[in-house]
Amino acid sequence: MTNKHNKHYQKHLTLLNREDIEKLLKAGFKFYQIADNIQKDPTTISKEVKKYRTEHFPSNFNNRNNYCKNKNSCTIKNLCSSNCHSECRRCAKCNSICSQYELDLCAKLLKPPYVCNACNCYQQCRKIKYVYLASKAQEKYESLLVSSRQGINITEDVLKKLDELISPLIKQGQSIKFIYRNHRNEIPCSINCLYNYIDCGLLSVKNIDLPRRVKYKVRNKNHNKTKKDYSCRIGRTYEDFQKFLADNPNINVVEMDTVEGIKGGKVLLTMIFRNFNFMIARLLPNKTSEAVKKELDNIEKIIGTELFKRVFKCILTDNGGEFQRPDELETSIDGSKKCWIFYCDANRSDQKAKVEKNHEYIRYIIPKGTSMDNYTQSDIDLMMSHINSTAREVLNFAIPYDMASIYLGMDVMKKLGFSKIQPDDIILKPYLINKKK
Repeated sequence: MTNKHNKHYQKHLTLLNREDIEKLLKAGFKFYQIADNIQKDPTTISKEVKKYRTEHFPSNFNNRNNYCKNKNSCTIKNLCSSNCHSECRRCAKCNSICSQYELDLCAKLLKPPYVCNACNCYQQCRKIKYVYLASKAQEKYESLLVSSRQGINITEDVLKKLDELISPLIKQGQSIKFIYRNHRNEIPCSINCLYNYIDCGLLSVKNIDLPRRVKYKVRNKNHNKTKKDYSCRIGRTYEDFQKFLADNPNINVVEMDTVEGIKGGKVLLTMIFRNFNFMIARLLPNKTSEAVKKELDNIEKIIGTELFKRVFKCILTDNGGEFQRPDELETSIDGSKKCWIFYCDANRSDQKAKVEKNHEYIRYIIPKGTSMDNYTQSDIDLMMSHINSTAREVLNFAIPYDMASIYLGMDVMKKLGFSKIQPDDIILKPYLINKKK
Protein backbone atom coordinates (compact mmCIF):
# COMPACT_ATOMS: atom_id res chain seq x y z
CA MET A 1 0.00 0.00 0.00
CA THR A 2 1.06 3.61 -0.59
CA ASN A 3 2.59 5.32 2.44
CA LYS A 4 0.34 8.34 3.09
CA HIS A 5 2.98 9.89 5.34
CA ASN A 6 5.50 10.05 2.50
CA LYS A 7 6.68 13.63 1.86
CA HIS A 8 5.74 13.27 -1.84
CA TYR A 9 2.24 12.02 -1.13
CA GLN A 10 0.43 15.37 -1.26
CA LYS A 11 2.55 16.87 -4.04
CA HIS A 12 1.23 17.57 -7.54
CA LEU A 13 2.17 15.11 -10.26
CA THR A 14 5.23 16.11 -12.26
CA LEU A 15 6.10 15.45 -15.89
CA LEU A 16 8.32 12.58 -14.77
CA ASN A 17 5.39 11.08 -12.83
CA ARG A 18 3.21 11.36 -15.91
CA GLU A 19 5.85 9.73 -18.11
CA ASP A 20 5.97 6.84 -15.64
CA ILE A 21 2.16 6.55 -15.73
CA GLU A 22 2.17 6.45 -19.54
CA LYS A 23 4.88 3.80 -19.62
CA LEU A 24 3.19 1.63 -16.97
CA LEU A 25 -0.24 1.92 -18.60
CA LYS A 26 1.25 0.72 -21.86
CA ALA A 27 2.75 -2.24 -19.98
CA GLY A 28 -0.72 -3.15 -18.62
CA PHE A 29 -0.18 -2.22 -14.98
CA LYS A 30 -3.19 -1.69 -12.71
CA PHE A 31 -3.83 1.65 -11.00
CA TYR A 32 -2.75 0.39 -7.57
CA GLN A 33 0.49 -0.95 -9.06
CA ILE A 34 1.21 2.38 -10.72
CA ALA A 35 0.39 4.17 -7.46
CA ASP A 36 2.88 2.04 -5.53
CA ASN A 37 5.50 2.64 -8.17
CA ILE A 38 5.33 6.48 -8.04
CA GLN A 39 4.20 6.72 -4.38
CA LYS A 40 0.76 8.19 -4.96
CA ASP A 41 -2.78 7.16 -4.07
CA PRO A 42 -4.59 4.90 -6.62
CA THR A 43 -7.49 7.37 -6.80
CA THR A 44 -4.99 10.06 -7.80
CA ILE A 45 -3.89 7.93 -10.74
CA SER A 46 -7.50 7.17 -11.71
CA LYS A 47 -8.51 10.84 -11.66
CA GLU A 48 -5.35 11.84 -13.55
CA VAL A 49 -5.98 9.37 -16.37
CA LYS A 50 -9.68 10.20 -16.79
CA LYS A 51 -9.10 13.96 -16.58
CA TYR A 52 -6.16 14.30 -18.95
CA ARG A 53 -6.62 11.45 -21.43
CA THR A 54 -6.58 12.44 -25.11
CA GLU A 55 -9.41 11.60 -27.51
CA HIS A 56 -8.51 10.09 -30.89
CA PHE A 57 -11.11 9.81 -33.65
CA PRO A 58 -11.09 7.01 -36.27
CA SER A 59 -10.56 7.57 -39.98
CA ASN A 60 -13.24 9.53 -41.89
CA PHE A 61 -13.26 6.99 -44.69
CA ASN A 62 -16.83 5.71 -45.23
CA ASN A 63 -19.50 7.26 -42.96
CA ARG A 64 -17.21 10.23 -42.32
CA ASN A 65 -17.65 12.20 -39.10
CA ASN A 66 -20.31 9.80 -37.82
CA TYR A 67 -19.54 8.40 -34.39
CA CYS A 68 -22.99 7.01 -33.54
CA LYS A 69 -23.20 3.39 -32.49
CA ASN A 70 -26.33 3.02 -34.66
CA LYS A 71 -24.81 4.40 -37.89
CA ASN A 72 -24.77 1.05 -39.70
CA SER A 73 -28.49 0.37 -39.20
CA CYS A 74 -29.85 3.95 -39.19
CA THR A 75 -32.36 4.91 -41.96
CA ILE A 76 -33.36 8.39 -40.81
CA LYS A 77 -33.55 11.03 -43.54
CA ASN A 78 -34.04 14.82 -43.87
CA LEU A 79 -33.31 15.78 -40.26
CA CYS A 80 -32.01 19.15 -41.42
CA SER A 81 -35.08 19.75 -43.70
CA SER A 82 -32.93 20.35 -46.76
CA ASN A 83 -34.84 17.78 -48.86
CA CYS A 84 -31.56 16.11 -49.81
CA HIS A 85 -33.24 12.67 -49.58
CA SER A 86 -29.89 11.16 -48.44
CA GLU A 87 -29.49 9.08 -45.32
CA CYS A 88 -28.59 11.29 -42.39
CA ARG A 89 -25.86 8.92 -41.25
CA ARG A 90 -23.81 10.08 -44.27
CA CYS A 91 -24.19 13.78 -43.35
CA ALA A 92 -21.58 15.68 -41.34
CA LYS A 93 -24.35 17.29 -39.24
CA CYS A 94 -25.94 14.03 -38.17
CA ASN A 95 -24.31 13.60 -34.77
CA SER A 96 -25.10 17.14 -33.63
CA ILE A 97 -28.82 17.25 -34.50
CA CYS A 98 -30.09 13.70 -34.11
CA SER A 99 -32.05 12.99 -30.90
CA GLN A 100 -31.23 9.27 -31.17
CA TYR A 101 -27.46 9.81 -31.33
CA GLU A 102 -25.39 7.50 -29.07
CA LEU A 103 -21.61 7.69 -28.94
CA ASP A 104 -19.98 4.53 -30.26
CA LEU A 105 -17.62 3.98 -27.34
CA CYS A 106 -15.74 0.80 -26.58
CA ALA A 107 -17.03 -0.97 -23.47
CA LYS A 108 -13.43 -1.31 -22.19
CA LEU A 109 -13.24 2.48 -21.80
CA LEU A 110 -16.05 2.48 -19.24
CA LYS A 111 -13.89 0.72 -16.65
CA PRO A 112 -10.26 0.98 -15.55
CA PRO A 113 -7.85 1.88 -17.00
CA TYR A 114 -10.23 4.03 -19.14
CA VAL A 115 -7.66 4.30 -21.95
CA CYS A 116 -6.46 2.24 -24.89
CA ASN A 117 -2.72 2.41 -24.14
CA ALA A 118 -2.38 -1.36 -23.59
CA CYS A 119 -5.13 -2.52 -25.98
CA ASN A 120 -4.02 -5.13 -28.58
CA CYS A 121 -6.77 -4.04 -31.00
CA TYR A 122 -5.73 -0.39 -31.11
CA GLN A 123 -4.67 -0.35 -34.77
CA GLN A 124 -7.72 -2.22 -36.11
CA CYS A 125 -10.37 -0.53 -33.94
CA ARG A 126 -12.75 1.87 -35.76
CA LYS A 127 -14.26 3.33 -32.58
CA ILE A 128 -13.27 6.50 -30.75
CA LYS A 129 -10.10 5.90 -28.76
CA TYR A 130 -8.72 7.46 -25.58
CA VAL A 131 -5.01 7.37 -24.82
CA TYR A 132 -2.95 8.79 -21.99
CA LEU A 133 0.03 10.82 -23.25
CA ALA A 134 2.35 12.36 -20.65
CA SER A 135 3.24 15.43 -22.73
CA LYS A 136 -0.40 16.24 -23.53
CA ALA A 137 -1.46 15.63 -19.91
CA GLN A 138 1.25 18.00 -18.68
CA GLU A 139 0.12 20.71 -21.13
CA LYS A 140 -3.50 20.41 -19.99
CA TYR A 141 -2.44 20.45 -16.33
CA GLU A 142 -0.34 23.62 -16.76
CA SER A 143 -3.11 25.33 -18.72
CA LEU A 144 -5.64 24.52 -16.00
CA LEU A 145 -3.22 25.69 -13.31
CA VAL A 146 -2.95 29.11 -14.96
CA SER A 147 -6.64 29.54 -15.82
CA SER A 148 -7.76 28.55 -12.33
CA ARG A 149 -5.77 31.46 -10.88
CA GLN A 150 -7.06 34.09 -13.28
CA GLY A 151 -9.78 36.59 -12.49
CA ILE A 152 -10.58 38.17 -9.14
CA ASN A 153 -12.07 36.46 -6.14
CA ILE A 154 -14.31 39.30 -5.02
CA THR A 155 -17.93 40.32 -5.56
CA GLU A 156 -18.98 43.49 -7.36
CA ASP A 157 -20.46 45.02 -4.21
CA VAL A 158 -17.31 44.38 -2.16
CA LEU A 159 -15.16 45.79 -4.97
CA LYS A 160 -17.29 48.94 -5.05
CA LYS A 161 -16.92 49.45 -1.29
CA LEU A 162 -13.18 48.82 -1.58
CA ASP A 163 -12.94 51.44 -4.32
CA GLU A 164 -14.84 53.98 -2.22
CA LEU A 165 -12.39 53.40 0.64
CA ILE A 166 -9.08 53.14 -1.23
CA SER A 167 -9.31 55.59 -4.15
CA PRO A 168 -9.94 58.87 -2.23
CA LEU A 169 -7.01 58.14 0.12
CA ILE A 170 -4.67 57.37 -2.78
CA LYS A 171 -5.72 60.64 -4.43
CA GLN A 172 -4.66 62.36 -1.20
CA GLY A 173 -1.17 60.94 -1.83
CA GLN A 174 -1.25 58.11 0.71
CA SER A 175 0.55 54.87 -0.11
CA ILE A 176 -1.14 51.48 -0.42
CA LYS A 177 0.80 50.13 2.56
CA PHE A 178 -0.20 53.07 4.76
CA ILE A 179 -3.88 52.71 3.81
CA TYR A 180 -3.74 48.96 4.40
CA ARG A 181 -2.23 49.46 7.83
CA ASN A 182 -4.99 51.87 8.94
CA HIS A 183 -7.90 49.91 7.40
CA ARG A 184 -6.70 46.34 7.61
CA ASN A 185 -10.01 45.09 9.07
CA GLU A 186 -11.99 46.75 6.26
CA ILE A 187 -9.89 45.45 3.34
CA PRO A 188 -10.81 41.85 2.37
CA CYS A 189 -7.60 41.13 0.44
CA SER A 190 -3.82 41.42 0.57
CA ILE A 191 -1.66 44.39 -0.44
CA ASN A 192 -0.59 42.53 -3.59
CA CYS A 193 -4.23 42.08 -4.57
CA LEU A 194 -4.80 45.84 -4.24
CA TYR A 195 -1.93 46.50 -6.64
CA ASN A 196 -3.35 43.88 -9.03
CA TYR A 197 -6.82 45.45 -8.93
CA ILE A 198 -5.29 48.81 -9.85
CA ASP A 199 -3.23 47.17 -12.62
CA CYS A 200 -6.40 45.62 -14.04
CA GLY A 201 -8.28 48.93 -13.94
CA LEU A 202 -10.84 47.69 -11.42
CA LEU A 203 -10.50 50.74 -9.15
CA SER A 204 -11.03 54.44 -9.92
CA VAL A 205 -7.33 55.20 -9.44
CA LYS A 206 -4.57 54.24 -11.86
CA ASN A 207 -0.92 53.34 -11.47
CA ILE A 208 0.02 56.94 -12.20
CA ASP A 209 -1.81 57.98 -9.01
CA LEU A 210 0.49 55.83 -6.87
CA PRO A 211 3.42 57.82 -5.46
CA ARG A 212 6.00 55.07 -5.91
CA ARG A 213 5.13 53.91 -9.42
CA VAL A 214 7.13 56.52 -11.30
CA LYS A 215 10.14 56.51 -13.55
CA TYR A 216 13.32 58.15 -12.43
CA LYS A 217 15.55 60.12 -14.79
CA VAL A 218 19.09 58.95 -15.32
CA ARG A 219 21.38 61.44 -13.64
CA ASN A 220 23.89 63.27 -15.80
CA LYS A 221 27.46 62.66 -14.75
CA ASN A 222 29.69 65.71 -15.05
CA HIS A 223 33.29 64.67 -14.64
CA ASN A 224 34.64 68.18 -15.15
CA LYS A 225 33.39 69.66 -11.88
CA THR A 226 35.81 71.76 -9.85
CA LYS A 227 37.21 69.83 -6.92
CA LYS A 228 35.88 70.94 -3.54
CA ASP A 229 37.96 71.94 -0.56
CA TYR A 230 37.58 69.13 1.94
CA SER A 231 39.86 70.57 4.61
CA CYS A 232 36.83 71.08 6.87
CA ARG A 233 36.42 67.31 6.97
CA ILE A 234 39.57 66.73 8.99
CA GLY A 235 38.49 64.95 12.15
CA ARG A 236 34.91 64.83 10.85
CA THR A 237 35.01 62.07 8.23
CA TYR A 238 32.58 59.17 8.10
CA GLU A 239 35.24 56.98 9.70
CA ASP A 240 35.49 59.51 12.54
CA PHE A 241 31.69 59.40 12.78
CA GLN A 242 31.73 55.62 13.23
CA LYS A 243 34.36 55.90 15.97
CA PHE A 244 32.24 58.56 17.68
CA LEU A 245 29.23 56.19 17.63
CA ALA A 246 31.37 53.39 19.06
CA ASP A 247 32.32 55.66 21.97
CA ASN A 248 28.71 56.90 22.37
CA PRO A 249 26.53 53.87 21.51
CA ASN A 250 23.27 55.32 22.87
CA ILE A 251 23.48 58.67 21.11
CA ASN A 252 20.73 59.71 18.71
CA VAL A 253 22.01 60.57 15.22
CA VAL A 254 20.47 63.43 13.21
CA GLU A 255 20.97 63.36 9.43
CA MET A 256 20.99 66.82 7.81
CA ASP A 257 20.53 67.88 4.18
CA THR A 258 18.90 70.52 1.97
CA VAL A 259 16.09 70.31 -0.60
CA GLU A 260 16.13 72.76 -3.50
CA GLY A 261 13.19 74.28 -5.33
CA ILE A 262 14.71 76.22 -8.21
CA LYS A 263 18.29 77.42 -8.47
CA GLY A 264 18.86 80.62 -6.50
CA GLY A 265 15.51 80.44 -4.70
CA LYS A 266 14.43 79.34 -1.26
CA VAL A 267 15.49 75.90 -0.02
CA LEU A 268 14.58 73.57 2.82
CA LEU A 269 16.99 72.61 5.57
CA THR A 270 15.97 69.08 6.57
CA MET A 271 17.01 67.19 9.69
CA ILE A 272 15.78 63.71 10.50
CA PHE A 273 16.12 61.75 13.73
CA ARG A 274 17.51 58.48 12.47
CA ASN A 275 16.00 56.31 15.23
CA PHE A 276 12.37 57.20 14.53
CA ASN A 277 12.22 58.91 11.11
CA PHE A 278 10.94 62.22 12.48
CA MET A 279 11.94 65.10 10.19
CA ILE A 280 12.21 68.83 10.79
CA ALA A 281 12.17 71.10 7.73
CA ARG A 282 13.04 74.80 7.94
CA LEU A 283 12.67 77.26 5.08
CA LEU A 284 15.91 79.07 4.18
CA PRO A 285 16.15 82.18 1.97
CA ASN A 286 19.10 80.67 0.11
CA LYS A 287 21.49 77.75 0.07
CA THR A 288 24.41 79.22 2.03
CA SER A 289 26.29 78.39 5.19
CA GLU A 290 25.15 81.71 6.69
CA ALA A 291 21.49 80.74 6.23
CA VAL A 292 22.11 77.29 7.74
CA LYS A 293 23.93 78.79 10.73
CA LYS A 294 21.15 81.31 11.33
CA GLU A 295 18.44 78.62 11.22
CA LEU A 296 20.29 76.28 13.58
CA ASP A 297 20.59 79.17 16.03
CA ASN A 298 16.88 79.88 15.56
CA ILE A 299 15.98 76.26 16.42
CA GLU A 300 18.23 76.51 19.46
CA LYS A 301 16.32 79.60 20.62
CA ILE A 302 12.96 77.87 20.11
CA ILE A 303 13.72 74.66 22.03
CA GLY A 304 16.42 75.93 24.37
CA THR A 305 20.18 75.42 24.41
CA GLU A 306 20.21 72.48 26.81
CA LEU A 307 17.65 70.50 24.83
CA PHE A 308 19.38 71.36 21.55
CA LYS A 309 22.67 70.01 22.89
CA ARG A 310 20.94 66.81 23.98
CA VAL A 311 18.89 65.99 20.88
CA PHE A 312 21.19 67.41 18.17
CA LYS A 313 24.42 66.21 19.72
CA CYS A 314 25.57 64.29 16.62
CA ILE A 315 24.75 65.55 13.10
CA LEU A 316 25.72 63.69 9.91
CA THR A 317 25.54 65.60 6.63
CA ASP A 318 27.02 65.66 3.11
CA ASN A 319 29.76 67.74 1.53
CA GLY A 320 27.51 70.53 0.25
CA GLY A 321 28.90 74.07 0.28
CA GLU A 322 26.23 75.18 2.76
CA PHE A 323 27.76 72.88 5.40
CA GLN A 324 31.42 73.80 4.85
CA ARG A 325 31.85 75.90 8.02
CA PRO A 326 31.47 73.26 10.76
CA ASP A 327 33.17 75.31 13.47
CA GLU A 328 30.50 78.01 13.14
CA LEU A 329 27.65 75.50 12.89
CA GLU A 330 28.83 73.69 16.02
CA THR A 331 29.01 76.88 18.09
CA SER A 332 26.07 77.75 20.34
CA ILE A 333 24.58 81.24 20.67
CA ASP A 334 26.32 81.43 24.06
CA GLY A 335 29.70 80.56 22.51
CA SER A 336 29.88 76.95 23.75
CA LYS A 337 30.01 73.81 21.62
CA LYS A 338 26.47 72.60 20.99
CA CYS A 339 26.97 69.63 18.64
CA TRP A 340 29.40 67.52 16.58
CA ILE A 341 29.12 67.61 12.79
CA PHE A 342 30.43 64.78 10.61
CA TYR A 343 30.50 64.33 6.83
CA CYS A 344 29.64 61.40 4.60
CA ASP A 345 32.19 60.16 2.10
CA ALA A 346 32.02 61.82 -1.32
CA ASN A 347 29.21 60.48 -3.54
CA ARG A 348 27.91 58.25 -0.74
CA SER A 349 24.40 59.53 -0.08
CA ASP A 350 23.53 56.02 1.13
CA GLN A 351 25.47 56.79 4.33
CA LYS A 352 22.63 59.15 5.28
CA ALA A 353 19.90 57.09 3.65
CA LYS A 354 17.18 58.04 6.15
CA VAL A 355 17.04 61.71 5.18
CA GLU A 356 17.41 60.92 1.46
CA LYS A 357 14.52 58.44 1.64
CA ASN A 358 12.32 60.87 3.56
CA HIS A 359 12.82 63.52 0.88
CA GLU A 360 10.50 61.42 -1.29
CA TYR A 361 7.59 62.50 0.91
CA ILE A 362 8.53 66.15 0.42
CA ARG A 363 8.67 65.63 -3.34
CA TYR A 364 5.13 64.26 -3.31
CA ILE A 365 4.00 67.70 -2.11
CA ILE A 366 6.70 69.92 -3.62
CA PRO A 367 7.72 68.29 -6.93
CA LYS A 368 11.24 68.78 -8.18
CA GLY A 369 11.64 72.10 -10.00
CA THR A 370 8.84 73.82 -8.05
CA SER A 371 9.75 77.24 -6.68
CA MET A 372 9.49 77.58 -2.91
CA ASP A 373 9.63 81.39 -2.96
CA ASN A 374 5.89 81.76 -2.25
CA TYR A 375 5.91 79.34 0.68
CA THR A 376 6.06 80.37 4.33
CA GLN A 377 7.35 78.42 7.31
CA SER A 378 3.71 77.79 8.27
CA ASP A 379 3.20 76.01 4.93
CA ILE A 380 6.27 73.88 5.55
CA ASP A 381 5.12 73.08 9.11
CA LEU A 382 1.75 71.94 7.75
CA MET A 383 3.47 69.75 5.16
CA MET A 384 5.77 68.19 7.76
CA SER A 385 2.84 67.55 10.12
CA HIS A 386 1.23 65.42 7.41
CA ILE A 387 4.52 63.67 6.58
CA ASN A 388 5.42 62.97 10.22
CA SER A 389 1.91 61.64 10.90
CA THR A 390 2.35 58.99 8.19
CA ALA A 391 3.07 55.56 9.66
CA ARG A 392 6.26 53.88 8.39
CA GLU A 393 6.65 50.24 7.53
CA VAL A 394 10.31 50.37 8.62
CA LEU A 395 9.05 51.29 12.13
CA ASN A 396 6.52 48.45 12.09
CA PHE A 397 3.92 51.07 11.14
CA ALA A 398 4.60 53.27 14.14
CA ILE A 399 4.05 57.01 13.60
CA PRO A 400 7.14 59.28 13.74
CA TYR A 401 5.10 62.09 15.34
CA ASP A 402 4.13 59.88 18.29
CA MET A 403 7.72 58.78 18.88
CA ALA A 404 9.06 62.34 18.60
CA SER A 405 6.43 63.58 21.08
CA ILE A 406 7.91 61.26 23.69
CA TYR A 407 11.50 62.15 22.85
CA LEU A 408 11.12 65.93 22.49
CA GLY A 409 7.97 66.56 24.49
CA MET A 410 4.64 67.98 23.34
CA ASP A 411 5.65 71.52 24.30
CA VAL A 412 8.61 71.45 21.90
CA MET A 413 6.46 69.92 19.16
CA LYS A 414 4.04 72.84 19.41
CA LYS A 415 6.88 75.38 19.43
CA LEU A 416 8.24 73.84 16.24
CA GLY A 417 4.79 74.15 14.62
CA PHE A 418 3.90 70.44 14.43
CA SER A 419 0.49 68.86 15.01
CA LYS A 420 -0.77 65.31 14.56
CA ILE A 421 -2.96 64.55 11.53
CA GLN A 422 -5.47 61.69 11.64
CA PRO A 423 -4.70 58.84 9.21
CA ASP A 424 -7.58 59.41 6.78
CA ASP A 425 -6.96 63.17 6.73
CA ILE A 426 -3.32 62.88 5.64
CA ILE A 427 -2.66 64.54 2.28
CA LEU A 428 0.60 64.00 0.40
CA LYS A 429 -0.24 65.98 -2.72
CA PRO A 430 0.78 69.48 -3.92
CA TYR A 431 -2.68 70.92 -3.27
CA LEU A 432 -2.05 70.51 0.48
CA ILE A 433 -0.09 73.80 0.54
CA ASN A 434 -0.90 75.15 -2.92
CA LYS A 435 -4.66 75.42 -2.33
CA LYS A 436 -4.13 78.53 -0.20
CA LYS A 437 -2.15 80.30 -2.92
